[in-house]
Amino acid sequence: MMKKLVLIDCDPGHDDAIALLLAFARKEWDILSVTTVAGNQTLEKTLHNALAVLSYAEIKVPVAAGYAKPLLRKLITAPEIHGETGLDGPALPEPNFSPEPVHGVRQIIETIRKQNEKVTVITTGPLTNLAAALIGAPDIKEKIEKIVSMGGAAGVGNWTPAAEFNILVDPEAASFVFTSGIPLTMVGLDVTNQAIMEHDDIDWLKRQDRKIATFVAELLEFFIDQERVGVKGAPMHDPLAVAVAAVPEVVVCKKYPVKIEMGGNYTTGRTVVDFNRITGEEPNVDVALELNRDLFFKLLKGAILSYG
Repeated sequence: MMKKLVLIDCDPGHDDAIALLLAFARKEWDILSVTTVAGNQTLEKTLHNALAVLSYAEIKVPVAAGYAKPLLRKLITAPEIHGETGLDGPALPEPNFSPEPVHGVRQIIETIRKQNEKVTVITTGPLTNLAAALIGAPDIKEKIEKIVSMGGAAGVGNWTPAAEFNILVDPEAASFVFTSGIPLTMVGLDVTNQAIMEHDDIDWLKRQDRKIATFVAELLEFFIDQERVGVKGAPMHDPLAVAVAAVPEVVVCKKYPVKIEMGGNYTTGRTVVDFNRITGEEPNVDVALELNRDLFFKLLKGAILSYG
């Protein structure tokens, strides 16, 4: 069988790092490229982190740096959650390969254009790069099978009462992508806050006595202790988006009209889900609402142990 073609856009970040490991464990995937964007930390740091994690896991793939700021706004980062490096905790060696000498948006466009089959795009950070690619090269829309995006919430936010971080960082980009007409699954806080790693999981990882399992445990030891509103433990936001792209039944989705709030005094960045079809608009987003927790953790732990 032909492998599924996948492109990943991310802003590592602890959970992005684990998401990358989960993605590259999928033997049925051909991951064409990884691009990075500013979000959890500055672009320089998210690029370094992506290269360092992939190098440590002995993975070689084209990596390119995209936008260092949102389309229209000042950058918001999350050192409170991910530390000053964006990947505080484990001591990673320096990367052993270099990024591609092209802008990440150009990398997305050229990578998608040259494929004979459609590409699945997984995003685990702000949507700046993907929006810019679709604006600059609208022809690639026809070659994208679907977008699986970690971001948003049908309920409450995690960075403001209304907004999830990835959407809040660049709501204009999110709005463009969400209304692009490309099939899109929103893997938001409604399900990712159910995908919690706890201290017992860290202990289990350490007992495996494997390089990557130990690395993930060290990531989680830092990540789990950061203060979060309404959530105890370490939510696996970004790995869940990868899992949904691989095994859709890991979540239950329902399709609704979804819009991004860009101008609210208190609600900028909110993903407004029209549950009752009040607007009369056609549904445009598959919204993940329920998690099969056992299946997700079977996928995640199996992926971590697949690294020898």
